[in-house]
Order: sequence, then C-alpha cells, then structure tokens
Amino acid sequence: MPDQIHIQLMGHFAICINEVRVDHLVEKSRKGAALMQILLLNHGEGVPNIKLMSSLWSEENSTNPENALKTLVSRVRSLLNQVHPELGSCIVAERGSYRWKCLPDMTVDVYEIEQLLEQLQQDTVEEPARTQMFGRLMTLFAGDLLLDSEQNDWALPVATTLHNRYLTVVYRQVERLKQAEDYDSVITVCRKALEVDNLDDQLHIELMNALIKTERNNEAMLQYKYVTHLYYHYLGVRPSDNMQEFYTQIVNSGKTLDLNLESIRSELLESSEKQGAFICEYMVFKEIYNLQMRNLERLGSTMFLGVIMISNMDGSIMDPIQQDNIMQGLIEILRQNLRKGDTVSRFSPTIVALLLPMVNYRTGRMVMERVKTHFYRQYPNCSVAFNYRIGPLASEEKETQRAE
Repeated sequence: MPDQIHIQLMGHFAICINEVRVDHLVEKSRKGAALMQILLLNHGEGVPNIKLMSSLWSEENSTNPENALKTLVSRVRSLLNQVHPELGSCIVAERGSYRWKCLPDMTVDVYEIEQLLEQLQQDTVEEPARTQMFGRLMTLFAGDLLLDSEQNDWALPVATTLHNRYLTVVYRQVERLKQAEDYDSVITVCRKALEVDNLDDQLHIELMNALIKTERNNEAMLQYKYVTHLYYHYLGVRPSDNMQEFYTQIVNSGKTLDLNLESIRSELLESSEKQGAFICEYMVFKEIYNLQMRNLERLGSTMFLGVIMISNMDGSIMDPIQQDNIMQGLIEILRQNLRKGDTVSRFSPTIVALLLPMVNYRTGRMVMERVKTHFYRQYPNCSVAFNYRIGPLASEEKETQRAE
C-alpha cells in the first residue's frame, strides 16, 4: 500500500506521511519552503523562473539569481528525498520555469478546500451531502493560508480570496441553520469560524443572537463584553454601531414579566446599595442621556456633559495595550470618585463620556480637576495627557469651557 502524503498550507505549512509530520528538514530552509508553496499554489502550472526569483529574492541583490534559483531547487529536492524517496521528483523543471507534480495518493488541503468552496456556493447540492461537505471544510480551514509562514507577501491575494469565499459559505450555512431554527449548530459554526476571523462583526452578532435564541443570555453578554474588549484592546477602535446596538437586545431579552413584589424589591435594593458612579455601555448611556434630556425640558433644570480624552504627550499613537490599561484605570477612578447619580461610559478607545447632574461650571470643573489629580496620582510617571471638556446639556449659556 503506497504512503499517504498530505501537504497542509492552511494556517501553517506541514508535510505529513501516513499522518506523521515529517517536514522538519524542509523547515530549515525558509526559501526552500517558500519555493514549494509557490509551486503548490499554482496547481501544477509552470511558474516562470523570473517570477520565482522576484518572489524569493524581492529584497535582496543577488549577483547571479539564475544560479541561486538552480542551487535552491537542487537543495530542496535533496531535502524532500530525505523525507520521502519520491518527493523530490515533484519539482519538475521545464523550459524557463518550474512546476509541482503531485504523486499518486498525495493530497493538498488547499486543493480540496477550493473544490469544497466551489461546490458549496452552488444551490444544487442537497442535504445531507451539503452538511458533510461543510463539516469537512470547517475541519480543513484551520486558519488563513500560510498564516504562520515568513516571506509570504506573494500569497496574500490568494489568502484574501480564500478567506472571503470561506466567510461567504459560512454566512450561507448560518442562514440555512437559522431557517431550520437549529441555533445550537449556529453557535458551533460561528465559534469555529471565529477561530479563523475573530474580528468579523457578522459572526459575533449571529453567535450572540443564537445564544439569546437558546436562552443563554449570560453567555451572550459575556460574548459582547469580550468583543468590546477585543476591539478596544487590540484595534484601538470602538465596535461598530450594529454591534453596540445589539447590547440593548441582549439586555431586553433577559427581561421577564416577573411581577413578584419581593424579587423586584430585592433587585432594587441591591442596585441602590452599589456605591460610586454608574458605569455602563454606550448604548445604555445614550438611553440615559435621552431620558435626562426629556426631564430637563420638563423641569427646566440643567445637567452637564463631561468628556475626558487621554493621549500621548508628544501626539504619537498610543500603544493599544497601554491605552486599554490606562482607560480601564481611568474608568475605575471615575467610579470611585464620582457620585452615585453620575453616569460614565467609554465613548471611544481614548474618550470617556460623563453625565453630571446637579452641578454648574464651577463645581463641574472642580469634579474634573479632582479626577485629574487622582489620575496622575495613580499614573505618576506616564507621559499621557489628560484633557477634558465640560458643558451644559440645557442652559442659556451656549459656550463650553475647556481645560487641559
């Protein structure tokens, strides 16, 4: 029985013989591995020597690139033959080019993935074959093409195309599962697909919606908080409006028509015992703002809006991890040092918004200066600028005052 040779290009590069990984020799040569990858991705078509030289030595000045390519091919063939006696023959020389020729019983994950994507994008495939094919796709798509490989700029167009085609098929499968009201499978699919693209809004929203449909509201809330942290911490941006609006849906889905007097009284008592400012998601902050505006119009009173922004002293872009840590610390300072009736929310990666009832310009500035003092006391050696602005939501005075 011939050996089963499998080559993996998704996520990381690997060569397996009879399910045992054997590519340690090839990995010693980065250019050798890159040569194999380029040839494999051309599906047996010849790759001109000039294209190979351009891809493999794009940032190097080789005095004799043709000879360097011949030497590399010879070395890689030798390494492959040490892995398997017939593997070196897969690199075939043709006039002015090289190509990859698969051995019998050799499989390449990208080839099978492309075939599955093509079939799954057609509506002619019926169940249960579609489900089986989709499951196979999810197993093979272990990550984006050559994600862990170096010198793979030439692979980016192919990787992007595969990534987008994969997500399109996942979205279609999720829609099919939703129509069948199979929300447990939606959860499984979304979580698996998020391992490939952890910043896809649609996948996160579909996952949270499926968690709500299966009455797993706490998991939906944890997922929302995780996504929010992901965007702030690693990207330094605020989640999309669609993502933020989903917060209200999660909260509303957890409400019941429980009219038991004792349970309501206990919940209100627990809420009243919490000290400090109220910290909330921005969608809740907007609702509180709208409610307060209606009260201001009815009562003719004033509430002040405060905004705090942090930035590097020299104006450079702040490291996302440092930025997130400082913002979390700032929010905790606000919670501890503002009153119970004050409301705080993170408006953007570097901006916090505050609603301050029962203050005027003088007392409002005093509040902000006190927070500023506590901030620099907690971060005495940081080169971060603490800037704030405060102004009324409803007042005859139209100007705002700014302090830096």
